Amino acid sequence: MNQSRPHSMSSFWMPFTNNRDFKRDPRLLVAAEGMYYRDVDGNQILDGAAGLWCVPCGHGQPKIAQAIAAMAGQLDYAPTFQMGHPAAFELAEALMEFSGHRFGHVFYTGSGSEAVDTALKIALAYHKARGEGGRTRLIGRERGYHGVGFGGLSVGGIGANRKNFGPLLPGADHLRHTHDLERNAYSRGEPAFGAELADDLERLVALHDPSTIAAVIVEPVSGSTGVLIPPKGYLQRLRDICDRHGILLIFDEVITGFGRLGTPFAGDYFRVEPDLMCAAKGITNGAVPMGAVFSKGFIHDAFMDAPPGIELFHGYTYSGHPLACAAALATLDVFREQGVMENARAMQPYFEDALHALRGLPHVIDLRSIGMIGAVELEPIPGKPGARGYAALKAAFADGLLIRTTGDIIALSPPLVLSRQHVDELFGKLAAVLKRLE
Repeated sequence: MNQSRPHSMSSFWMPFTNNRDFKRDPRLLVAAEGMYYRDVDGNQILDGAAGLWCVPCGHGQPKIAQAIAAMAGQLDYAPTFQMGHPAAFELAEALMEFSGHRFGHVFYTGSGSEAVDTALKIALAYHKARGEGGRTRLIGRERGYHGVGFGGLSVGGIGANRKNFGPLLPGADHLRHTHDLERNAYSRGEPAFGAELADDLERLVALHDPSTIAAVIVEPVSGSTGVLIPPKGYLQRLRDICDRHGILLIFDEVITGFGRLGTPFAGDYFRVEPDLMCAAKGITNGAVPMGAVFSKGFIHDAFMDAPPGIELFHGYTYSGHPLACAAALATLDVFREQGVMENARAMQPYFEDALHALRGLPHVIDLRSIGMIGAVELEPIPGKPGARGYAALKAAFADGLLIRTTGDIIALSPPLVLSRQHVDELFGKLAAVLKRLE
């Protein structure tokens, strides 16, 4: 494979990228192993973001690569419409075990965006199957991110993601977000204030009537909007309100699933049970695209009471792709054999202390952390929102550190196999970047 700099970059329209700026000074990655990428010039780049939150076990895991190669040679593709292949069923059982048998079934998708749209469709169809077809309204949250499908955009609450794409799905509404710098700045773990913000759901219930609401979807910890951590008691209050009004609760765990909080899923960490759960990213350690929707048994069973025939008219060409299933099974083996979550829990206090040691550096107005997630919020340059964050991303890469930025917030989510040496390197380099920022 050619690992030199390409002659032209004009043909690739890059996603979520300032294409014009990037192509003037590209950041090209050509290899990865463990905690590091290597760029096209041979420089080593510490991965402070697990790719895009999706490489919890670190890069270049031999067991995962070997499993993909073996499956590619045996069964490159198999449909799962009206037929199947053994790995899809084996993986489903393994995922039930990994999630502590808190769910009954899993529906495969190709990505987190597809998982969200699938969960929303399952919620709508579930109520219709039960004779409550009037429940068509979907409730998301301001500053929420649920992928880029029209369903996910409709319940998502990031303005820049929504503004160019018309009215989206009718009937979607949004809870208030939970970000409160005035009361909760520099929080470690769940912020102390804001559980009452869950009561905003009661306002929407009163406005729309509960008989019209199918589901509420939230990220347990919001990632793409800048690491917004739920206040103590907030998620449980949402759960209680949904129960009171017969509304399904969906957790979007695309970033929090697979060990990011030191537990299999965020629902385990917060001890709150959703009815449907979206996952992706870490399910295959990022090696093959895959997503999944975990469903409680009562939801699945409502469809099985239908007349004979197809119960749910939904699915994807790549639902349960053989290579993705092989990668996911190997990833679960790596989690178990290498103690990936145990390492995350052991490293969490050191990671948290190193993050909060950045307090007082130039432009830093908040630091917040939970599990193996950290955020550094920077004061925006007047009249130039996002410019300081973008400058930090470019400066960090030049110094050998990959970070994720959203606006003027730096999000940190390194692979869970890191050591103290990697924490020291990450925050040493980041501190140096912050000291130089204008």
